[in-house]
Amino acid sequence: MNEVISQLIALQKIDLQLDTIDNEIKQKQAALDKLAAMLVQREADIDQLNEQINALEQERRILDLELTEELAHVKSRQSKMMQVQTGREQTAILKEIEDGKQGIKEKEEKIVIIMEEVELLTSQIARQKELVQEESKNLTAETGNTKETIESIIKNKEGQDQNRHQQASQVEAKLLSKYNILRERRNGLAVANVLAGVCQGCFMSIPPQQYNILLRGDRHLECPVCQRIIYHLPLDDQE
Repeated sequence: MNEVISQLIALQKIDLQLDTIDNEIKQKQAALDKLAAMLVQREADIDQLNEQINALEQERRILDLELTEELAHVKSRQSKMMQVQTGREQTAILKEIEDGKQGIKEKEEKIVIIMEEVELLTSQIARQKELVQEESKNLTAETGNTKETIESIIKNKEGQDQNRHQQASQVEAKLLSKYNILRERRNGLAVANVLAGVCQGCFMSIPPQQYNILLRGDRHLECPVCQRIIYHLPLDDQE
């Protein structure tokens, strides 16, 4: 295999290791961000439950006021009943009293339902607050652990960055530029082996004449499909 392709293969090996390190850092941070987002959502849920309670309490205050008015009205009608003389007036007042009592009953039932709903929501808030405390402690612990882990990973990456710089300096500038562009456009894989006439980057066949050139092992070409830098190295010769 020619020296140029050996340099590119070595460079890509380092770059893929760096990609793995970067992905590990992203995964660690993403897991931490997920915990933080869950905590924020939990607190938002508590706020929403409190809003529901406030709305129910407002409704209850209105019902309490209406209930007081209904009771006063019924009491007033009952007093009026003692003063009427005709049957028609008595019938009308009795109807008002019965309607008032029915309204009182309905409002009392609504108030009881509201109280039960508030009690349930209050219980849910208490449980959510317990979870917030637990998750806050967990987030604090995980933040510390993740910070230590990422710092360790970055320390290891610094050594790899130095290796990368040293290896890249051995590659001709124009070819290195092409390699870097291909890495950006081809999901990190700029150089690909060709086995049985198939590019291992895009898994498409290359023309037989190109494959025959690669089989000699002294040249690298460009894949006509994915434009990656291609070479041939038998599986037995790979590490």
